Amino acid sequence: MVAALKPWFEKQLSMISSGSTLAEDIRYALNHRQGLTRFLEDGRLELDTNPVENAIRPVCLTRKNALFAGHEVGAENWALLASIVATCKLNDVNPAAYIAETLEAIIEGHPLSRIEDLMPRRFRKSSSQPQ
Repeated sequence: MVAALKPWFEKQLSMISSGSTLAEDIRYALNHRQGLTRFLEDGRLELDTNPVENAIRPVCLTRKNALFAGHEVGAENWALLASIVATCKLNDVNPAAYIAETLEAIIEGHPLSRIEDLMPRRFRKSSSQPQ
């Protein structure tokens, strides 16, 4: 079926106005044929990107919603905190435990040169279990 799609697209393209939106869409599909058919060669690939889009949507929406916080500084702080919480969730880390331990480390003088050590992806999973 997928192999038959290319000649069908080409036939349809020859029968419609070249400046139409439909013609643009068909040319787009023909130009991206390799990506469209890649899932047939590699069973690990999904046919669509909906699972990925659904996974990142909460992060994007929270940042966008921060625009309506009422004050620019408040919105920036809200977006920053929301990003931290969402990143913790994506890394399977308890956000409250992460924030508490990270603030303690900063107060105790954690060196700025080792800031990477404080990122959620490096946070100890054992200490991220809800209390």
